[in-house]
Amino acid sequence: MIRRPKLAGQMPLVSLVVLCAVTALLTDRFLSPLNLMNILVQSSIMAVIAMGMTFVIVGGGFDLSVGSTAALSGCIASMVMLQAGIAAGSLAGIAAGALVGLGNGLVIAFLDVNPFITTLGSMVLVRGVVFLITGGAPVSGETGLPGTFIEFGSGRLLGIHYLVWVPAVLLAVLSVVMHATPYGRRVYATGGGREAAYLSGVPVRRVIASTYVWCGALAGVGGVMLAARLQSGQPTAGEFYELTAIAAVVLGGAALTGGEGTLYKSVIGVFIMIVLGNALNLLNVDSYWQRVAIGVVIIAAAAAERLRSASE
Repeated sequence: MIRRPKLAGQMPLVSLVVLCAVTALLTDRFLSPLNLMNILVQSSIMAVIAMGMTFVIVGGGFDLSVGSTAALSGCIASMVMLQAGIAAGSLAGIAAGALVGLGNGLVIAFLDVNPFITTLGSMVLVRGVVFLITGGAPVSGETGLPGTFIEFGSGRLLGIHYLVWVPAVLLAVLSVVMHATPYGRRVYATGGGREAAYLSGVPVRRVIASTYVWCGALAGVGGVMLAARLQSGQPTAGEFYELTAIAAVVLGGAALTGGEGTLYKSVIGVFIMIVLGNALNLLNVDSYWQRVAIGVVIIAAAAAERLRSASE
């Protein structure tokens, strides 16, 4: 394999810095404390989901169901929370996400069904389940969700929103899991070449299934965070989250073919997506053109990843 220059490996960070610098030159509102905190809060939920997507993509797959899973987790968390308290509700939401991920992983790993078909189907199925259990209405109860949970979605610790602390802690913990454990090495080996990994003694099918469990569980965490921020479980929440998460991971330098990617660069990819949207808003770009611009970025990221892979 051709060794890439060190600068090439830091292109996601360089791109983010350039994007921030250009936006700061175009509008003085970008660097205001209020706007910067808004970017951090907006990025927090997607960063958690993108970390889960990184496990799947590094392992050689991808997951189109994370948006629906986040909505399901947020609604289930809210429903259980109203009856059994915050801890039980949060755990139920995360468990629901992990269960969806387990279902995806088992079908893909042990039945050899294409990840695109499997997760596309589960995206539609899970969204349908959300509407069935909620009747299409937000879940907040007659008096609203518990005040402590609402405070988690809007309060601060050391001047920083609680929601921002969640991906920061998860990034520190999961980076060890992904990059400094035998399990993490097995994920990279599986994504880099399943046959070679199998011949080396890696339990490939179990590793593949586990990456989807990680993805579902972290989508569940994102769903609980989203419910706290919205102060209710929203059955329509999480639309297009899957595309944003995949684009962020690719922008962070992960290979769609698997075997390459890092968690912190995926988080940088999230910031690129969020900062781009924020910049377009500050510059009063029409919302329709914003969709066009973000779509172009997603296509360009995929094309750049493909060209990079071909050059290696």
